[in-house]
Amino acid sequence: MKLLSWNVNGVRAALGKGLLDWMTASKADVICLQEVKAQPGDVQGVAWPKGYELFWNSAEKKGYSGTALFTRRKPLAVVNGIGLPGHDAEGRAVTAEFDDCYVIGVYTPNAQPELARIGFRLEWDKALLAYARKLEKKKPVVFCGDLNVAHEEIDLARPKENVGNPGFSNEERASFRQFLAAGYVDTFRHFEPGPGHYSWWTYRAGARERNIGWRIDYFMASAGLKPQLKRAWIEPQVMGSDHCPVGLELK
Repeated sequence: MKLLSWNVNGVRAALGKGLLDWMTASKADVICLQEVKAQPGDVQGVAWPKGYELFWNSAEKKGYSGTALFTRRKPLAVVNGIGLPGHDAEGRAVTAEFDDCYVIGVYTPNAQPELARIGFRLEWDKALLAYARKLEKKKPVVFCGDLNVAHEEIDLARPKENVGNPGFSNEERASFRQFLAAGYVDTFRHFEPGPGHYSWWTYRAGARERNIGWRIDYFMASAGLKPQLKRAWIEPQVMGSDHCPVGLELK
C-alpha cells in the first residue's frame, strides 16, 4: 500500500504546476492533500487521474485551509473532522477507513507569529491524539500531513536561530512527543536518521535552492504497523508548493 501526502498550498495553483502529472506518475493507493484552499465546486471539471475516488473536507472560510483525500482503494467509510467543532470548521482532517487500517490526512494549525495561536494548536494536538487512539482500538492508524512542527534540531537547518519560533517552540515539540509516547512511529526517522532532509522551505532568499528548510510533514503509524513499514521518503525534487510530498509504503 503506497501512501502520499502533500501540502499543496492551494490546489488550484498546484493544478497549474504539475499536480495531476505527479498524481498520475505516483501510482499511489492513497493521496492526502492539505491546505487545498478550495471547495469541491471550485475544481469542477478537473480531469483527476482515473481510478481515484475523491473526498473533500473544505474549510467554511473560503480560500483557507482544507484537506482532501484521493484513494484507489474503496474505503469502508470516510469521516471529516475529529469531533472538535471550532477546529473542524477549518477542514483540518479527513479519515478513510480501510479493511486493515485507518488513514487520516491532517493539516495541523500553525501557532502563528509570537505563538499567538498556540493554545488553539495545542488543543488540536491533544484532540487528534485522542481521536487516533480511539480509532486504534479497532485497527491500526496512519496519520499524515503537515503537522507544523520540526520535532528535533536535526529536523530544521537552523535550529539555534529558531528556538521558540512557531513550529519549533518548546510547547509544540513537547506536544509532538506525546504522539511518540503513545507509540506512534515517525516513519521517516524509522528509516533515515541523518540530517539535511526537509519538506518545507520559505520562499525567501533562495532557501529551497540552498536547502535551508524544515521537516514538518510526516507519516505517523501505530506501533503495531512497524513490521509492515517498507519504506518512507521525502520528494524534495517535486515543485509546485513551498512544501514537497512525503510518502510511506506498507508491506
